[in-house]
Amino acid sequence: MKKILSVVCALSCLSTPVWAASTIDANSSLSTQAGYSFGYLLGKSNAEAIQGLDLNAFVQGLTAASHNQNPALSEQEMANALALYKKQAEAKDLLQHQQQAQINAQAGADFLANNARQAGVVTTASGLQYQVIKAGQGKSPSKNSTVEINYEGRLIDGTVFDSSIAREQAASFRVSEVVSGLAEGLLTMKEGGKTRFFIPAKLGYGEIGAGDAIGPNSTLIFDVELLKIK
Repeated sequence: MKKILSVVCALSCLSTPVWAASTIDANSSLSTQAGYSFGYLLGKSNAEAIQGLDLNAFVQGLTAASHNQNPALSEQEMANALALYKKQAEAKDLLQHQQQAQINAQAGADFLANNARQAGVVTTASGLQYQVIKAGQGKSPSKNSTVEINYEGRLIDGTVFDSSIAREQAASFRVSEVVSGLAEGLLTMKEGGKTRFFIPAKLGYGEIGAGDAIGPNSTLIFDVELLKIK
């Protein structure tokens, strides 16, 4: 909804409509080409936000406002319409979020059930699974330790959402600062070791997820090399 309002505000600042009935090409006037380009780029970057809007009505409102004409709806009617539209959009987003959460939860449960049967995979009481790739020889961290690690985090479909390895820069943080599944896993490691962790959603980012990369109820996989305990 914020994106929709930002588009409305931006386009309302134009003196003429960005959509024209005539054909627009490289031979059109500079004003026409610039107006079309501005409108196209705004529409492309906000395509998801304006889905479902009546674009003909959108253009009518834009034209009326840019020519200082009286609106077809009163301010109260417009406020009511926008509030209701926002409410419906939020309800739709919530439903989609819940549906995706259910899909991810089932996919994660199936993955972990199968993974638990793989050679070398250990399942803890919390549901965390891990597989030692290389045993370390140094000391183990505590929950209050600051560690330096190389890692890669991905989803069960292989999508990488974060990687210090790709950045070629090790990461340092306190064990207590990471999601509970990874924190528990780090306590099983020794300096110099490498372990692959399979983290259920309840020990990761749960039903909320994290940003655009990690959806709700996503099971996470982390490959971690514990370089040293600071």
